[in-house]
Amino acid sequence: MISPFIVNDKNLFLTRFPVAQVNRDLQAWDAADEYLINHITEHNLINENSHVVIFNDSFGALATSFCQPSLSPASVTCVNDSYISAQGIRHNISENNLDDSKVTLRSSLDKLPENIDIILFKIPKSKSMLIEQLIQIKNNVNDNTVFIAADRAKEIHSSTLKVFEKYLGTTKTSLAVKKARLVFCQFDNKQQHQSPFPTIWSLDDKNTSQQFTISNHANVYAREKLDIGARYFIENLPKVNEGCKVIDLGCGNGVIGLTVLAQQPTAQIQFFDESFMAIASAEANVNTNLPEHARQCTFNLNDCLTDVESNSVDLILCNPPFHQQTATTDHIAWQMFKDSYRVLKKGGELRIIGNRQLAYHIKLKRIFGNETLIASNDKFVTQSAIKK
Repeated sequence: MISPFIVNDKNLFLTRFPVAQVNRDLQAWDAADEYLINHITEHNLINENSHVVIFNDSFGALATSFCQPSLSPASVTCVNDSYISAQGIRHNISENNLDDSKVTLRSSLDKLPENIDIILFKIPKSKSMLIEQLIQIKNNVNDNTVFIAADRAKEIHSSTLKVFEKYLGTTKTSLAVKKARLVFCQFDNKQQHQSPFPTIWSLDDKNTSQQFTISNHANVYAREKLDIGARYFIENLPKVNEGCKVIDLGCGNGVIGLTVLAQQPTAQIQFFDESFMAIASAEANVNTNLPEHARQCTFNLNDCLTDVESNSVDLILCNPPFHQQTATTDHIAWQMFKDSYRVLKKGGELRIIGNRQLAYHIKLKRIFGNETLIASNDKFVTQSAIKK
């Protein structure tokens, strides 16, 4: 949805990225973005000499605002774990005909810039990601740096504020405005914290009697053990032929592709995810557990399978997400299935797992013209579709 975001009485037109998504009803900014910008302008917290760092700017509402001449700091650094968000930031700046020369995009794994004057922090959904980012911030700023976080009021709990207190220092909140709230922190906690991430845990492959050592960065799901959905999916993977070209789509830590590679050492595996931390985790897990097969693998940051060669792979394995940031949406699953149909060779298979209530069989039948139930239990279904 292209929605007007009003800053200093001027409209910015922002689009949720990717632009071609099916669900066009969700807007690309929220009340927390608006509250942050209004607070900054009302209190004159930014000038032409300010160095601003923005964390977790989902679609560029904040970064685009700071590209306006009336609200233009010396530099803006956007830190995000999402490749799609990074693409969205560039897209929205360009679509509003603004200059992005002062904007630098960094991933969640990159080092922060020096001499930061103000940090604007959209609170991430993952508590582990919150902790990791707060530790990174505390270890890289001086006590005079201004720190303001923002989120929907219902997401800021007393436990959330205790995390800010523990890792940064004295924490206060604003009044709620349009169901959003600001969090203000002073860097007066002298205690130093070492990051607990990536976490390391063991996984047994029952089919090969091999034990994997799995590494998980903070923003990757199932950080301490294999989640029940992935475990059920592994139990119902297809037999992979020699030399098969396989995609692990939305790979997370890569355990699905890793399992396939262990069971079929001649397979060629392509790992795809939009999370920088996921791709780093997947690559680390292949290099740690099956280094002799690392050359058969590629690790790709992408928006689903954008620009991947059509009719090029034999098998795609996927556990589609049903949310984007905090919004529940099925557009990512739609895009994954449509991209998979295009990328699969004739006779190629898409095999997925999902919660029973998501009714993915309807989408698969509409796109592929067929769908087969492979396995089901009280919570999950594993389904297959063949490109005829």
